[in-house]
Amino acid sequence: MPVYSYQSDSRTFSQVIEELGHSDEPRLCLDELVSAFGERGFGALMLFLGLVNALPLPPGSTTVLGAPLLLLSLQLAFRTDRVWLPRWALKASLDRAAYRKASARVIKPIRVIERLSKPRLGFMTSETSEILIGVICSLLALILILPIWGGNMAPALTIAVFGFGLMQRDGLVILLGWLGAALCLTILWLAWEIITGIATVTWTWATGLF
Repeated sequence: MPVYSYQSDSRTFSQVIEELGHSDEPRLCLDELVSAFGERGFGALMLFLGLVNALPLPPGSTTVLGAPLLLLSLQLAFRTDRVWLPRWALKASLDRAAYRKASARVIKPIRVIERLSKPRLGFMTSETSEILIGVICSLLALILILPIWGGNMAPALTIAVFGFGLMQRDGLVILLGWLGAALCLTILWLAWEIITGIATVTWTWATGLF
């Protein structure tokens, strides 16, 4: 695995994303990502893993890849100074060729957003705000882990938006993250109401037969 030094790293997130695909190693491990993102910490990993989980992956993939997001979100909520992931999570990997193909699709939009982003609305990235972001992202990660068909994109993208806002210290992006979280929870509530309504009608009909 490459060893990265970020003592004076001035590269953008998009540059790191692109360079991660250049290695000859066939697999890209989460351990390599943690090392590569260095001081970018929670925000960069939340952004990266959020984007990965938003991709059309095989069934069950988000259950595995969503677990590290849950751990990161909980650590953010509890104000942990450094990113920590268990050994089993660090060994999780992606096919690097597939990674290069997927990253090529998102690298241009990320670069555009990077140019537009800047530190602003500091109260949205305060310590209290980070705790609240950690709490809501933990909830979104739990939704992501659940085996809900088609239910991974919205919470994954919302976590990615929060991650980008934290990494760039951009309060406006954080605000967009909160709007996305409100939309996710509204959709979840509506889905629950529909499911429970159908279940109630079905139960009433079934019991009426007897």
